[in-house]
Amino acid sequence: QVQLVESGGGLVEPGGSLRLSCAASGSIGGIPNMAWYRQAPGKQREWVATITSIGITVYADSVKGRFTISRDNAKKTLSLQMNSLKPEDTAVYYCKQYDSGLVYWGQGTQVTVSS
Repeated sequence: QVQLVESGGGLVEPGGSLRLSCAASGSIGGIPNMAWYRQAPGKQREWVATITSIGITVYADSVKGRFTISRDNAKKTLSLQMNSLKPEDTAVYYCKQYDSGLVYWGQGTQVTVSS
């Protein structure tokens, strides 16, 4: 069983930065693919970024050039560096781990971008 715990959310002004972290406990064996998603109030959960088991990164157009996803396999942590934040980035951010048909989600961390 895998548990994912996000941290690092908070309130930030437009143009500011935040760094989210996701700590994984337990293991499904091997190095899984991991991703960040977000869900704004009244909207569906949307994909933000992925980092594969071999380190390939992919980003949603809305965050490309502003967000950076990274991972530390030894520490089993996933990060999301968010720069140049905009009010429309306000959402609950979720960490996802998936591999071989197994999918795990964290409980989410709130990010609010407001002046």
